[in-house]
Amino acid sequence: MRAKRKQKLYVILGLVTLAAIAVGLTLYALRSNINLFFSPVQIADGQAPIERQIRAGGMVKEGTVARDPDSLDVAFTVTDYVEDVEVRYSGILPDLFREGQGVVVVGRLQPQGWLRADQVLAKHDENYMPPEVAQALEEAGYSPEDYQAKAAEVAERLDGQE
Repeated sequence: MRAKRKQKLYVILGLVTLAAIAVGLTLYALRSNINLFFSPVQIADGQAPIERQIRAGGMVKEGTVARDPDSLDVAFTVTDYVEDVEVRYSGILPDLFREGQGVVVVGRLQPQGWLRADQVLAKHDENYMPPEVAQALEEAGYSPEDYQAKAAEVAERLDGQE
């Protein structure tokens, strides 16, 4: 092989190697930023990773919202009407957060089985349900009409108490 061809071959191999390293580093960086969605049933089955950021969703179980009067700490339970997951959050909850409504929380599952939430996302109108929550509830045997009717029933009951 001539020196000129050998030099071109080394340059091409070097570029291919650099591209492979760049792709590998990019995929490694993205791996830590992926937030997979898990329903309470999947979390109870042990399918959710512990101490990795995940998204979990369902309905806020009626009667489970407990606020600490001295801080912004709040604890509540997210349910898909089959299993429940306790969520603990420190911060200001969205204005539309309430019992009986759909919610998605972003946080880390603790070894004790509860979720430490970094972010709480609530629905934006009475007919909206996050797609992941809707799918999880449908897999649990509930139709959209079931949980919308249940949410309306809980909302009426809570409005009557105020």
